[in-house]
Amino acid sequence: MGINKPQVIQVVNIFFIEGKVQYVKPFGSGHINDTYKVKISDGSNRQYLLQRINHHVFPNIEGLMNNMTLVLDHLKEKYEAQKKGSSTRRSLTIVPTRGGESYYRDEKGNYWRMFVFLDGTKSYDIVEKKEQARSGGKAFGEFQSLLSDMDATKLIEVIPNFHNIRFRMDNLRKAIREDKKNRVKDVTDILNFVMEREEGMHGILKRGEAGELPLRITHNDTKFNNVLLDKDDNVQCVIDLDTVMPGYIAYDFGDAIRTIINTAAEDEPELEKVRLNIPLYQAYVEGYLSQTKSFLTDNEITSLLEGVFLLPYMIGVRFLTDYLEGDHYYKVEYPEHNLVRAKTQFKLVQEMEMHKNELKDILIEQSLKHEKLNS
Repeated sequence: MGINKPQVIQVVNIFFIEGKVQYVKPFGSGHINDTYKVKISDGSNRQYLLQRINHHVFPNIEGLMNNMTLVLDHLKEKYEAQKKGSSTRRSLTIVPTRGGESYYRDEKGNYWRMFVFLDGTKSYDIVEKKEQARSGGKAFGEFQSLLSDMDATKLIEVIPNFHNIRFRMDNLRKAIREDKKNRVKDVTDILNFVMEREEGMHGILKRGEAGELPLRITHNDTKFNNVLLDKDDNVQCVIDLDTVMPGYIAYDFGDAIRTIINTAAEDEPELEKVRLNIPLYQAYVEGYLSQTKSFLTDNEITSLLEGVFLLPYMIGVRFLTDYLEGDHYYKVEYPEHNLVRAKTQFKLVQEMEMHKNELKDILIEQSLKHEKLNS
């Protein structure tokens, strides 16, 4: 990580904590930020998470941390008003520096922040049961519901054009024109697949630009392992808020479905293994709409299915673009890794196309169910 233990301890003492550091050790398996678990020896057994923020991925640290602070303050206010458990257990708590700042920049230009560690919680990398999928839906649904009355324009775009399909397609066309690695000739069938579907993938963006879809605060990384659960698998809180920014609801919904509905790995070379786990999809939809049906507009409800198709398509476009450019963005383990990833995503789109009516019917059924419950 390029940082030794004495340096980390020195950084820990910049933050507003009491007691001496008992231990500091690397924590988690994140690929972007460096994370350390910190225990303080003051008899309280308090623990913290210290993170070095990757300012190459997130160049505007001040804007990122301002986004996070605004969102967490809003969530804590809502949880305290609801009196449903401690707000410090239901959402992340930022530990300020001794100077009252939300982050610290050291003399080498590294950026650091600290959170209170939520003990007694766990997360899963893979959704295996319907109950887990339902919990994930509830978690991200509640997250969006509690933030639905917050002005999204108060937040900056941490990563501009992150889910802008027009921007992603422009990048792909540029990669095709430049053909830096002479790979275009080998992917003509895949490119035909992409171009045939392009127009239909602009629906959310066009509807948003036309004012038909409200701009809301979205998470933008709705993987299941970004939900902390308690020992009984009940929802504790949503984590990893680096990419919280303005967006459209369907982006979060589509990305969550993309990560739970695929029966195969994201880089599965045997495409026949890529199938849809419809029961997990249904469970997620049920959990999600139980929290969101009361505030989502009719246009947002109809956009959810568009998000289900858009997100695997767009991620596939990004993998394919990186492959044509020479694999400079995503880490690869072999020369065609990004191509395999792209093929897997496009196979997922194909599977969804074959089951479109079933996916749509489940959304309609659950929407009507929760409309009755809310009436």
